[in-house]
Amino acid sequence: MRALQVRDLLPDHAGAMLVELAVPEPGPGEVRVRVRAAAVNFPDLLMTRGAYQLKPDLPFVSGLEFSGEVDAVGEGVTGWRAGDAVVGGNRFGAMAEYAVVPAAALRAKPAALGWDEAAAYPVAYLTAYVALVRCARIEPGETLLVHGAAGGVGLAAVDLGRALGARVIAAASSAAKRDAVASAYAPDAVIAAEPGFREEVKALTGGQGADVIFDPVGGDIFDESTRCIAFGGRLLVIGFASGRIPEVSVNRPLIKGFSVVGVRAGEYGRRFPARGAENVAAIDALAAAGRIRPHVHAALDLADWRRGFAMLERREVVGKVVLRP
Repeated sequence: MRALQVRDLLPDHAGAMLVELAVPEPGPGEVRVRVRAAAVNFPDLLMTRGAYQLKPDLPFVSGLEFSGEVDAVGEGVTGWRAGDAVVGGNRFGAMAEYAVVPAAALRAKPAALGWDEAAAYPVAYLTAYVALVRCARIEPGETLLVHGAAGGVGLAAVDLGRALGARVIAAASSAAKRDAVASAYAPDAVIAAEPGFREEVKALTGGQGADVIFDPVGGDIFDESTRCIAFGGRLLVIGFASGRIPEVSVNRPLIKGFSVVGVRAGEYGRRFPARGAENVAAIDALAAAGRIRPHVHAALDLADWRRGFAMLERREVVGKVVLRP
């Protein structure tokens, strides 16, 4: 089978290459999936140079999440059978024609989604759901400001926010990205992620500020967000794509009465398994009902993996890139 294997941890993904490997056999409790599409995520890029917190033993196959069909089941597996359409992930191993994962790591593919869309939604939408529903407890009619709105997780937050009845303001860095976000999801407002955005947010909210701010960018964006958040608002820390981890003087949340909330969707599910299962079921139900629509920027052959990785590195992707093994 074809697989994107990381053999050495090197800059510029120099230790990663497309190789031919033996088709793996599922062990007890495992399922082998014929992968139809694998999403490209920033952790995939970071792991090729050992810059992510998860450091699999070398060599390993890249890829966090995928869609595909059950091909074979191991001993003791009763919930799946050959031909079942599934989505899933196992932190690595998805960028190959076949992937072997624990049976518990799979769930049924929503029939409303094609292979590419199904590979693109599990990680991003789970993060958005944990952030907006579990951490922010967002209510219909509240204003949600989404930074990095063209990125995979940001665009998922825009889409999910609309599905939850929020008034969504999407912030993106370029005119082309703003046009793409507006075309894909028609948020209530689309603004430039430039210094001074706080004044536009205040104008759009009658001077009150945003009730919930979804921030995967950090840096200056976080700093300015503390100046346009509503009293009692929730500022969600998703990540630091800008490269700078910001700091906040605690007198500011004291005076403005807002909360700064860290979001780790995977860790949330591990610490609260029952709620984690509810989260997954909720986004699957939304997808099955057509209430959320993952956006695929590009679907490439696995052989074009470098092109897909480069798209993310250049930050030109709106939504997700997927690879087809």
